Amino acid sequence: MAKHHRGKGIRHLVHRGRGTCPLCQRTGVKLLYTLVRDGDTLTVCKRCRQK
Repeated sequence: MAKHHRGKGIRHLVHRGRGTCPLCQRTGVKLLYTLVRDGDTLTVCKRCRQK
């Protein structure tokens, strides 16, 4: 069965949603989760959203 629509929701993001996480400094990870920290809104990776 074909999976043509996989990843469609992040194709409009810059670099397909990938970058460097501002908290853990990992590179090449998907930054899909928003986190409010000290009044600032950050876009973080999956591991840092749980902290």
